[in-house]
Parts: sequence; structure tokens; C-alpha cells
Amino acid sequence: MLRQSLTRSLRRTANFKNARTFSGTPHRGAAQDVEITIDGTKVSVPAGSALIQACEKIGVTIPRMCLVEVERSPKPVASCAWPVTPGMVVKTNTPMVHKAREGIMEFLLANHPLDCPICDQGGECDLQDQSMRYGADRGRFHEIGGKRGVEDKNIGPLVKFGSTGRGNDIQIGTYLERNLNTELSGNVIDLCPVGALTSRPYAFRARPWELKNTETIDVHNGMGSAIRVDTRGLEVMRVLPRLNEDINIEWIDDKTRFACDGLKTQRLTTPLIKRENKFYPATWEQALAEIASAYEKIQPTGEEMKAIAGHLTDAESMVALKDLFNSLGSEQLSVDQPQGHLPPAHGVDIRSNYLFNSSIHGIDEADAILLVGTNTRLEAAVLNARIRKRWLYSDLEIGLIGENFDSTFEYEHLGDNAVQLRKALTGPFEHLDAKAIYETIGSFVDKNAATFITPEWNGYNILQRTAARGAAYDIGFVPHSTSQSTSITKFVYLLGAQYADVILPGAAFTEKNATYVNTEGRTQITRAATSLPGAAREDWKIVRAVSEFLRKPLNYDDLPTLRSRMSEISPTLVTYDVLEKPSQGIAGLGVKTSLVEKNRGSKALGDPIKRVIHDFYFTDVISRSSPTMARCSAAKLAPGSESEVQAVFA
Repeated sequence: MLRQSLTRSLRRTANFKNARTFSGTPHRGAAQDVEITIDGTKVSVPAGSALIQACEKIGVTIPRMCLVEVERSPKPVASCAWPVTPGMVVKTNTPMVHKAREGIMEFLLANHPLDCPICDQGGECDLQDQSMRYGADRGRFHEIGGKRGVEDKNIGPLVKFGSTGRGNDIQIGTYLERNLNTELSGNVIDLCPVGALTSRPYAFRARPWELKNTETIDVHNGMGSAIRVDTRGLEVMRVLPRLNEDINIEWIDDKTRFACDGLKTQRLTTPLIKRENKFYPATWEQALAEIASAYEKIQPTGEEMKAIAGHLTDAESMVALKDLFNSLGSEQLSVDQPQGHLPPAHGVDIRSNYLFNSSIHGIDEADAILLVGTNTRLEAAVLNARIRKRWLYSDLEIGLIGENFDSTFEYEHLGDNAVQLRKALTGPFEHLDAKAIYETIGSFVDKNAATFITPEWNGYNILQRTAARGAAYDIGFVPHSTSQSTSITKFVYLLGAQYADVILPGAAFTEKNATYVNTEGRTQITRAATSLPGAAREDWKIVRAVSEFLRKPLNYDDLPTLRSRMSEISPTLVTYDVLEKPSQGIAGLGVKTSLVEKNRGSKALGDPIKRVIHDFYFTDVISRSSPTMARCSAAKLAPGSESEVQAVFA
């Protein structure tokens, strides 16, 4: 995240365009407040605001039949389109208002199909709620002709239906007969107040009153979006967004919403042992004894043992695994990523070196953004939506170093390698030139510290692509050697890996209470929505059991004791839903020492910086197991398709 001075620097060195070529709403001068009275309560709102905004400010709920009574007006007015004026007196709950809303409701229900008993929106339908309040016991309008027949048009594997045309020409479908081309298409389901748009994968599978609701967080990317998981028995039926103004507001991407069917597909429910290249079911005692026997037979030394954490690994499991391997004499720890066998170029001693320091909602205040080696549309779709919103409604300038991508905002492409980055800035991502890139960015931030690092603002941000990395760096779950080991790895413990001689069934994020740290350093907890399937166990408990069989028992048997150990390693791991930002001095020191001095003299090879994610729908073990995500990916790659599908409505 960069302040305005970066814009001037980038323009001088990289020939930023002087003129905007996109449509945007320019900044307006501060509007003066006007005072009006609503239901006897005075409220001040900016001039030009709609009446409905003034009503919302004091907590007055206005339904979709948004008519209200305004003093000296002969008839009710539409609050969504009527601007406020000084001294206006508004009434929202009078006989005139009620009668007007009742009339609109009568028209809405005149031809509405009587499918409420089987409609997926039943029990959660705004139309049902409003008809209870404003509807009459009978209608005066009766249909004479038959219903118009409309074929079921395919607009993608996620969403169905909408209407175009007017009168007799009305049709159900999408404009121009194309699929929805966005990673956020599922949110239109939440915006629809009735059953016109519903979830296609969820259709006719459950009723709202049958479901148990659990508030938790998403782990498909590094954002940590707030979600609600609805379950019936052991099955996750659907995932919905929760309001969190600091992170995802009230949106989630389609992978978060629809990949939940991958939790029950190809699911391991019992330990497996490989015999003659085939896996056979085993008991826990047999599997753990097999691990202990192999360890005794191999007798690996420190550098011959390696622990790897997958993209979805929680903090508790990484702490337990780190303690186990340290007790065995090994510090060969890493997260699953390219160049993961080497320490991160940004270091992990100071948190601000690997976090999104200006915070996610800080994008709303940015004057300029330089994206280096990232594709925000695929890596963090909700974050990408914030950038687009800021771009639309401000003079935000955006530059990109890396591979071009189909963005939802305009940007200036400054190059695709570290050499061009140095040219652009003269005056974390996985790449061979990582050290040179971090040195270049760190030097630029250090030289412009007065703009980038202030008590209120830190414009240096790392977008972590996976849910595990934030906690891994807090814990120190990284390699400690900067050189390639000459020893052959003999004993590997992989959290969330596919290839092994012994496979132990772990818990998914919907089945455990676990700690994650998102890209901005916010510690959050997932909450168990369902029980564990079969013989599956939480990963930290599995590591604890392995330690017993290796005769190196860990000193914790329950979650509170383990989290006490976590607090010893990093107190931020037990400080929940709080952003603890480093001081200005510490952040500046981190840039100078870990980014600049540590990587000084690194040679830029000039290799192109390429995107890491090629298919938005297949990025982790859950989404790769999801039939819905498979249909989305296939629809995106279909020959002749203009769209990159993302809609599941009904």
C-alpha cells in the first residue's frame, strides 16, 4: 500500500499514464449536514442523502416497499429515491404508509407461485416476513391466462435464473445468455430477498429449521473471512458469510461458499499403511507402531528429518510438531511452498516483515498501490473487491510488477521481473529472485520511511496466500539453515500431504476448534461445526500420540495446556481478534535489517515473476475434492466459453 508520493515516483520512473482511461466517480467536496425529523427523532445527515439512509442511521427499518410519509406531501414517497431537505418531517409507521405498503405487497403476491413449502428460501424469505406484516388475508387480482413457460437456462454450476425484458417479452436468464464471470457470484444469492436466486448445489437438500448454525472462519485463503457453517448431522450443508467490517464486510468468494462438498468426498476416516504399493486400513495402534518401527530402523539424525505443514494447518498442530522435531534434534521445518526448504527472504523476527500492515480495511484509504508478484483476483477475491471499490470511487493509481492478469480494475504494467522492479523504484511471493526483490522494495520503503511508516500507517504489505503461513511465521515454523542440506531426508512428517507410507486421518477446519492467523496478523479461531468422521483425530492430538511412540512425549495433553505453550512462543497467538501493530520504530528497523541489510547484494537473475495460482477453483485439498469446484473449473475451460463461471443460483 503506497501513499501519494509513490505515485509521483512511479510516474517519473515508469511513465505512469497522466490521464485516467476508466470511469470513476471523482472526489466531491465535503457535503454540509442537514437536520430532519424521523418519527419524532432529529437526525443530521449529509445533504443529498436519500431518506432511507437517514432512517438507517437512527435504526428505523425500511422494508423493500420503501414508501414513507413526508409532511406536506400529498402521497407517500419512495425513501430510496427521495433526497433529504432541511427541516423535513418524516413518518414511517402511519396508516397511510401501512396502506401503501399493503397495496404494493398485493401486487407482488398477485402472480407469485405458491411454492413456499418446497422453496429453498422458505423460512429465510424476506417476502414471507413482509407479507406477514403488510399482506392482506386475500387478494383482488386473479390470473386469467396460464403461466409463461421459461426454459431452464444454464448460467453456470452455482446460480440459476434472473429476468430480462419487459411485459410479454420477459425472460428468465442472464443478459446476453452468458455465465457470470466473477469469483464472487454466489453473493447474489444473499442479495436476493426471495427465492428467485438460490444456491444450485444446496437446492432441495435441507430446510433452514433443520440446520445447526456455527460461526467460524474460512481457511481457503489467507483472509480469514467470517462465515457461518450450517450442518445437519455430520454433513456440512452450506456456508454463508457473516458480517465483519474489518475483513470481508459481508461477502465471501465462491470457493469459500461452495467447496464445502469437498469435505465429504474422498475422505479418509481410518489410518492407512502401505504394503507392496497398496494402502490397507489399520488401527491407530498399528499405524503408530509402524511409524515408531520405521524410525528405529532408519535412525535419522537432525538434518535427515523434515516436517512440512500444508496450507490448511492450524497453529496448535504446528506448535506440537515443532516441539516434537526439536526434541528429536531437527530444525528442518517448512510450510508447503516453492523454495520452502530455505528461510523466507523477508525473515520472521519482526512481524511487520510478513504481514499486511495497513490492514485489509486500510485499502479504503490508499492513494496508490503497487502489486508485486501477486494476482489479487485469484489469491484473495474479497480483497480484490475492496481494491476495485477504492479504484472506482477515488483517484487510486495501481501498478503491477509480475505477470499480467485479467483484473477488475485498470493498472499500469511496470514489468515482470526483479530487474524492472529496480528500475521502477529507483530514485512475499515464491520466486528465485526473492532476495533481490525484497532488498529492492525494502530499500525503497526505507528511503521513503516518512511516507510509508508513520504512527498511523505502514504501507509495506505482504499478502499471505494460505491460511497456515501467518501462524507458521509467528511460531518460527521455518528452516533455520540458509544453505542446501547435503543429507538425504529419511524421515518426513507432512501435515496435509498426499504421499506417505503411513496416512493418519486428521480433522477438517469445520471439525475442530483451532487457531489461525490471517494475512494482517489477526488471530482467529475456527469452531467445530460437526463431529469427526470415523476414526479421524485432530492433528495436534495425532502428533502427541506419535511423540509417545517415539519415546519423546510432549508436555501437554489438552488444548488449554497446548495454548499455554503457544503463548510462551508468541503471545499474539492467544490474543484473539485484535490487531497488534508493531511500533513505528520496530517496523522501520525490520525493513532496514531483515529486508535491506540481510538481502544486500543479492543479484537479480531477471526471471519472470509468474502467477502461482492458475485455477481459482483448485487451490487446496478441500477444493480439489469438491464436485462443485470441478464443475466450475470445467465450465471455465469449456471450448468457446466466454465466461469464467461462478454462479450457483436457482
